[in-house]
Amino acid sequence: MLRINIHIKEYGVVDMEKKSKIIILILAILIVIGISTHLFLTPSTVENSGAKNVTDMLGRNIEIPQSLNKVVATSPPMTTVVYMLAPEKLTALNFQWTDSEKVYVPSKYHGLPNIGGWYGTQDGSYEEFIASEPDIVIESIDESGDGNLSTVNERQSKFGKIPVVAVRDTTHVEKVDESILFIGEVIGAKGNAQKLVDFNDKYLDEVHKKSAQLSDKDKKTVYYAEGNDGLKTNPSGSVHGQLIDLVGGKNVANSSSQGNTSSGVQVSIEQVIKWNPDIIITTDPDFYAKVYNDSSWSSINAVKNHEVYLSPQSPFKWFDRPVGANIIIGVPWTAKVIYPDKYTDIDMVSVTKEFYSNFYHYDLSDEQAKEILLGSGLKETNL
Repeated sequence: MLRINIHIKEYGVVDMEKKSKIIILILAILIVIGISTHLFLTPSTVENSGAKNVTDMLGRNIEIPQSLNKVVATSPPMTTVVYMLAPEKLTALNFQWTDSEKVYVPSKYHGLPNIGGWYGTQDGSYEEFIASEPDIVIESIDESGDGNLSTVNERQSKFGKIPVVAVRDTTHVEKVDESILFIGEVIGAKGNAQKLVDFNDKYLDEVHKKSAQLSDKDKKTVYYAEGNDGLKTNPSGSVHGQLIDLVGGKNVANSSSQGNTSSGVQVSIEQVIKWNPDIIITTDPDFYAKVYNDSSWSSINAVKNHEVYLSPQSPFKWFDRPVGANIIIGVPWTAKVIYPDKYTDIDMVSVTKEFYSNFYHYDLSDEQAKEILLGSGLKETNL
């Protein structure tokens, strides 16, 4: 009996050793499977579970949600870019759509609230921004860098846990590409961002080549008429009249005599008559509606020759105010306005339809595109 009991105990020890080995083997297999699963997961799969780090255009390393669904910006140029790239992610505006602008805005975006912003009027409301529950806030910074970091830090302190992403000012059409691509990367719209940059570069390249071939005597003189009386302007070198300079027009209000100011300068009708420009461009519908019937303007060549043009207005102006990605379509338009004989290869009806479809998310008919262009003063033979 004693010997049998001993054997039973020995067999029990052997069984326990086998079980331990099996358990260790199973644990080892599970560990290998776990490591393999982690290694073979794609980076996007891993990141999608939480947040990602980005370095904004001030060099700040910030954490933002991997998947963004709600975005607001603190200024119209930035809001415009978000609208152009991913309107479904835009939760609020810094402005109010007018009835005429809504004509070319899909109805589902008509109700976006106006929460102001920090630009010009400085009427932004932190409470309203936060109430829109954004995943991120895009803050515009200027190129000088003066005060940018302190401003962004102030925004971040007021917005709390909502990440503030600093993006360089998009007001120069020749410098806007980097900011467009950056915003596209941040909000998950890289494809649309690249498409917009490609459109911009195509027409920038064309006007750079053709404007470089203009001799000084071939350049047409241009006056940019602002305000409902047309007696405010921006000189050459100003961001607000940049498209005149870009396509090789000669801005009669040159920066050396008028001062290079972004706010604009007042001039007299006598001064405009003295300048006697070949072309007048305006963004003010009231001025455009009456200029041909105003005797004080009748002696000016641009008026006598029916060469006054109104920037298309909707849903954003093509020429100015705001200056930003919206004036990309203004590059070919301004080229056709000032030098129609040099840009016969540009079909503005097709260009307009393409731009509105891809970036304003509104499909124009040929007739609608023509209506926009003819309403701006372009002759049908120059479309």
